[in-house]
Amino acid sequence: DPIRLLGTSGTVTTLASLHLELPQYDRQAVDGLIVDSSDMREISVKLSHMSGPERRQLPCIGDDRANLVVAGCAILESILDIWPSQTLGVADRGIREGILRSLMAADADGDRSRAALQRMREQDV
Repeated sequence: DPIRLLGTSGTVTTLASLHLELPQYDRQAVDGLIVDSSDMREISVKLSHMSGPERRQLPCIGDDRANLVVAGCAILESILDIWPSQTLGVADRGIREGILRSLMAADADGDRSRAALQRMREQDV
C-alpha cells in the first residue's frame, strides 16, 4: 500500500494556497486538495531562499507567518523524507477540531464531549 499523508492547517495550507496562486487565503479552495509532494517541496525550497520581507509580500503569508513558515517547511520536508509519498492531502481544519467534532457527534447529549473538551484544555493538548 502506498503511504498517504494528510497535512492539517498552518504550513500545509499556506503552501497549498501558494500552489493554487490564490490572491488571498480561501479555506474552501484548499480544504480537501491533493497536491503532488514534489510541488510542495518546490514551493518550500523557494520560500527558504526568500528573505522575510519577500515572503511577507506573498499572498496568504503576511507578517505573522513570514518567518514561521520556513520552519514549518523544514518539518514538512523531513516528514516527506521519512515517509515518501507521491501526494499530500490538505485539510484546513486542525486535529483538535476533528477530535472535538467526533466526540460531539458520538454523544448527542454532549455530556461526555464537554468532559473530554475540559480534559483537553487541562492537558493543553
